[in-house]
Amino acid sequence: MPAETFALILFLLPLAWSPGPGNVFFATIGARDGLAASWPASLGYHLATWVVTLSLGLGFGQLAGSAEQMAHGMALAGGAYVLWLASRFWRASPISAAAPDAAPTRRASVMDGAVLLVLNPKAYAIIAAMFAQFLAADPNPARLLWVTTLFTLNNLVAFTVWTWAGAMVLGLWQNRISATLLNRGAALMLAGVALWMMLR
Repeated sequence: MPAETFALILFLLPLAWSPGPGNVFFATIGARDGLAASWPASLGYHLATWVVTLSLGLGFGQLAGSAEQMAHGMALAGGAYVLWLASRFWRASPISAAAPDAAPTRRASVMDGAVLLVLNPKAYAIIAAMFAQFLAADPNPARLLWVTTLFTLNNLVAFTVWTWAGAMVLGLWQNRISATLLNRGAALMLAGVALWMMLR
C-alpha cells in the first residue's frame, strides 16, 4: 500500500497542481480577499470532490461518463458558471487600505465551491484516469475510499497553496486603482478559463 500511495501521489501531482478552473478560482480568491476568506468555498469544493469521486467510483456516474453530449453540456454549464464568477470579480468594489469605506462584496461561499467542482470537466477527466489506473484492478470499497480520500486531500493541499500564492499578491495592491486592476485582472483570468472550458 505505501508504494501504491506514492504512485498515486506522483500521478496526481501534475494534475491537481497544474492550472485549471479550480486552481485559478482559488488563486483569484486569495488575491482578492486573502487566504482566510477562501475556506468556505474550499470546504464546498472539497466536500463535493469527495462525494462526487466516491459516487463515480460506485458506478453512479457511468451513464454520464459515457454520454459525450452530456459531458459537452457540463463543460458549457461549467464555463458559463465560471464566466458568471468572473463578472462578479469585474464588478467588485476595490477593498484596500486606501478604500476602507468601500462597500463589501459577497465572498465566495460553500455553494460556489461545490458548484464549481460539479461543473468542472477537468475534475471528471482526472477522476476517470485515476480510477482506470488505481481502481480497475481491485475495485473493493476500502480501496475506493482510500483513492477518493487521497485525491481529495491532494486537491486541498494544492488549492490551498494556489490560494496562498494569490494572497501574497494582495499586499502589492494597497490603493484603489491597483485594487481595481487586481479585480479586473482576476476577472479576465477566470473568463479565459471559462472560454477554455466551453471551447476545448
